[in-house]
Amino acid sequence: MIRVGVIGYGYWGPNLVRNFSESAECEVAVVADLREERLAQVRRRYPAIRTTTSIDDVYAATDVDAVVIATPVSTHYALASRAFKAGKHVWVEKPMTATADEGRRLVDEAAAAGRVLHVDHTFVYTGAVRKIHDLIHGDGIGDIYYYDSTRVNLGLFQHDVNVIWDLAVHDLSIMDYLLPSYARAVSATGMAHVGGGHEDIAYLTFFFDGSLIGHVNVNWLAPVKIRRTLIGGSRKMIVYDDLEPSEKIKIYDKGITVNADAASVYQLKIGYRSGDMWAPQVEIGEALQVEVSHFAACITRGEPSVTDGRAGLRMVQALEAASMSMRDRGRVIELGSV
Repeated sequence: MIRVGVIGYGYWGPNLVRNFSESAECEVAVVADLREERLAQVRRRYPAIRTTTSIDDVYAATDVDAVVIATPVSTHYALASRAFKAGKHVWVEKPMTATADEGRRLVDEAAAAGRVLHVDHTFVYTGAVRKIHDLIHGDGIGDIYYYDSTRVNLGLFQHDVNVIWDLAVHDLSIMDYLLPSYARAVSATGMAHVGGGHEDIAYLTFFFDGSLIGHVNVNWLAPVKIRRTLIGGSRKMIVYDDLEPSEKIKIYDKGITVNADAASVYQLKIGYRSGDMWAPQVEIGEALQVEVSHFAACITRGEPSVTDGRAGLRMVQALEAASMSMRDRGRVIELGSV
């Protein structure tokens, strides 16, 4: 049984405590938060869980094997680093750290401590995204041409990060998991419409090896909530709509065929293929429950985390580069390798 201490019981903390408490492989020993009214909620719902306003109690607890960090991103590095020094495994919310430099140090510290560093890229563990992964890495979709996502809604405005760090991180983690290669460069544009605030709308373009391209549109000022992704392949195309209650994935047997005249490569004949559409069945279990089980397996059986520290570092590098590009009105920024 993996015993965890949760630091932070704000927006995401209740979901983490619930899923770790309901897991057959884990249990929550203690929850820490600076606000007493939040801890009162924990005590009402989970009388057996200890609560504290001091994070020192979490690190000192002998019945805590892993620390779960659900606090503002600016605090992630310090809290996770201290957990490794205390001999604990770490589950940290996304983005993993506030800077790539902090991310690199955290990856090194996890390796030196011999402890698991897991980043909560929740969408990677959804049934829909895992099904798309199987489709892309099978032989039915063909070569991937593009990843095009729209992730927009009205609010919630964040005070500590811009819309890229809040919303685009989801698509970055999905692309990192799904696509056959990692992005090499990024160009981003965006704008802030609230005085003194962070950018609330942004457009990101990611460049890969070959002809693969990725595009992400994120927006806090949209009149409707949209969570739709198009993935184009040489054989078939995928539409992924996370707001669909049942048919979240639709596969279209549509595309083009290109035939060149033998006498001249400039004489191209484009053929259009339009076949069936079908919606494959996907697992409907809660992604966090799947992720909690995976985290436990990483600790008890030594399985590598699908969203480990290196995956988290790639996300932070991409977010950092995109923010830099946005400040320079779309200048292309090369991404370092991890």
